[in-house]
Amino acid sequence: MKTVTYQTTGTCSRFIELTGDNGKIVDVKFYGGCHGNLQGISSLVKGMKYEDVIARLNGISCNGKPTSCPDQLCRAIEQLMSEE
Repeated sequence: MKTVTYQTTGTCSRFIELTGDNGKIVDVKFYGGCHGNLQGISSLVKGMKYEDVIARLNGISCNGKPTSCPDQLCRAIEQLMSEE
């Protein structure tokens, strides 16, 4: 099991704490941002394969910004994958 803390850029959330094991999401915590929405995203991705989460959430934008909290989660997953 591996945990990373990812510093977000371009979003209301400040950072993401992500735990994964054997290619699957174990836990996600967003700090800052839209609490209810981010709790929902965290709950939905638990147990999913890294690649499946990236396929669904990569490139989502927010309010005209080039990124979003779900998109930043993909960056956090990529960091976790590189460190496993």
